[in-house]
Parts: sequence; C-alpha cells; structure tokens
Amino acid sequence: MASKKRTTIRDVARRAQVAPITVSRVVNNAEYVSAETRQRVEAAIQELNYIPNALAQSLRYQKTNMIALLVSDITNPFWTTVTRGVEDACSLQNVNVIVCNTDEKQEKLDNYINLLLQRQIDGLIVVPTEGYNGTMLENLFASHVPIVMLDRTLKVKGKGKIKEKIKGKGKRKGNHTVVRSDSVLGGYLLTKHLLELGHRRIMMISGSNTLSTGLERAEGYRNALDEFGIASDPELIRFGKFTQQSGYEITVDMIQHIHPRPTAILTANNFIAVGAQIALDEHQIAIPNDISLATFDEISAQMNPRPFLTTVVQNAYSMGYEAGQRLISLLKDLDAAAAEDIIMPVSLIIRTSTAPPRSS
Repeated sequence: MASKKRTTIRDVARRAQVAPITVSRVVNNAEYVSAETRQRVEAAIQELNYIPNALAQSLRYQKTNMIALLVSDITNPFWTTVTRGVEDACSLQNVNVIVCNTDEKQEKLDNYINLLLQRQIDGLIVVPTEGYNGTMLENLFASHVPIVMLDRTLKVKGKGKIKEKIKGKGKRKGNHTVVRSDSVLGGYLLTKHLLELGHRRIMMISGSNTLSTGLERAEGYRNALDEFGIASDPELIRFGKFTQQSGYEITVDMIQHIHPRPTAILTANNFIAVGAQIALDEHQIAIPNDISLATFDEISAQMNPRPFLTTVVQNAYSMGYEAGQRLISLLKDLDAAAAEDIIMPVSLIIRTSTAPPRSS
C-alpha cells in the first residue's frame, strides 16, 4: 500500500487561493497579513491537517525553539523535579526541552553535546559530569551557544575553576550563568545540628572530589567543625560517588575498620543516605539509637516511604525553573546578559534520624 502523501505548503496555498509565501507568513505569525486572508489560510491548514516543517523553519530562521537539559541521573527524584522546573519555565516561552541522561559519564555528555550542536540546538542547560575537564564546553563557548551550568560549577582537581580559566578574550566566550544550591551552607547546617546534639565523631560521606558539590558539602562540614574547635579527622571524610552503592560500600567499610565508630553519619545526597541506611540495617545498627544519620537532599516516598531522615532540602523545582528562565534570557540576547552565579537557598529539616549520642 502506498503511503499517504504529506500535505505541503503549496497544497495549503492552492486551497486558500494565496501564494505559498502568504501561507509561510501566517504560519510564522507575521503581522503584514490581512485578517480575512489569515482566516482563509488558517481554515485551509485545519482542513488539510498541514504540519509545518520545523526543520526547514529552523534552517531558515536559525532557531529551533528547542533547548536541551543534560542531567547526570534522571532516576534520582531530585533531577526529575529539576526537569519539571526547567520545562515549566521554557514552556511559557514556547520553547521545547530535550532531556538527556549522562549517567555521570564524560564521554556520554560529550557525545550528546556534539549531537545537539549538529542539530542546531538553541541552548543548553548542563550538569557537568564527574571529572569533567571542560574541553567540550570550551568548544561550546567558541560556537556562541547559550549555556547555563546547573547544580555544579566546573572544577579540575588542583587547577581551580574552569569557568574562570576559559573566560578568554571578549565578553561572549565566558558569558555563561551557573544556577546552584548553597552546598557549603547545607553541609555546615547539617554538621552544626549534629554538633549541637553532642556528637564529636561525625563521618562525612561525600560524592566525587572532582565535583564541586562533593567538595563544597565537605567544606561546609569542616567549617562547622572549625567553629566548634574540632579538628577534622581524615579517616572520617570519605569521597566516593553520588550513588546508593557508594554509600553502602563506604558505610560497610566504616563499620568494619573504623574504631571507635562514629556516633553520626552525614551524607552528601539522598542516594548515598539510602545506601548507608541499608548497610546499617544489615549490621543491626539502629538509627538513631546507635548512630545518627543526616543527609543532603530530600528522599522520595518511593525510596523511603517513612520520612524520618534529618535533611537539608534544596528546592529542586525552583532550581530548574531559574535555570530555564536564565537560559531564555540568554537566548533573547546573549551579548547583553552578564555571567552570573545564582546561589539558591537551602533549609534544614530536623526529623527523628538524629539524636544525642548515647554517651551524652
């Protein structure tokens, strides 16, 4: 069976008895079309079920009305909520969002960026992956694609912030915005809460030390210890990955090898906390009777139906919405927009997973 022929702009023009250029003007909402002609063309479009060729339009106007959001792990409810915020902000401006999941892999992020640039994407919201060296982003700045960094700043171990390094000559190349939560304050608030309960041996399980969030949450932990006159113990600070498996493995290692055992654990995200909780349960270490547990990020009902963990909450939706708005501003005028570091507030929610140590 032969496939049905697709309706073209010429078909619509013939039905409406106008020139194809007039149909194009109606589709693109040009002002210089009379109301009577516009009504006739719109009726023809509806009768023939005409769908404009978006690719052809994007090539002509060099605009796709489409941006991409590249996140590290879409299975994490935090990123799901962030995505919703981005989509809501962009939909108000009739901009569509493509969501790409990088699985925290640099190669996958680079491949996505290459593909999206080839498809002439209008702009990008990027969550840098673990160990990201910024080479592809340097190419992005050179191509003048508007970009917003989300949640994480670019850092290379021992070399400082890439975003400072690549500002280069001229305003446009380094003109990008970062939208992130106050990770240092979050780590500080959690640690201070535990210290005020009387804990002095507090273990910090963070994410990668090549990610700004992992480093900054550990920095907040150290800041609180310093405020209480307590020297940080390298044995009690562990960097791994922002995953449940990493939280589980580091907690098991702590149980088996660190003596005396910490009286409290602070984790740098919700997945690490779930892994730590599983390890403690397996070894019959009760929370909070035997050990307190606090975390950065709320845990969803699917991951833990009984919300009892003391946590520092980021407003994931607001972060996503803010990132979407900032990118829209860059799309409208990249040269006029100033590079910004937008730091979103965090809040401490105290629940039943933290209590004074038994020796207090």
